[in-house]
Amino acid sequence: MEDDDSAAIVVVNHEEQFSLWPINMAIPGGWRAEGFEGSRRECLDYIDRVWRDIRPLSMRRMIDDSDA
Repeated sequence: MEDDDSAAIVVVNHEEQFSLWPINMAIPGGWRAEGFEGSRRECLDYIDRVWRDIRPLSMRRMIDDSDA
């Protein structure tokens, strides 16, 4: 999926980590469609806008618990 114009969807896993996936392939286990699709470039731009904290969810929770 090297072509910026190729169709993709944004997927997210249980750790709230984002990735791209080719639109014509089944989404692998452990991932779900996030709700955005477009060209590879559009998907990367979307991820850049919405994925503000790239730490895995489990790490964020652990840090939040230690601060309490």
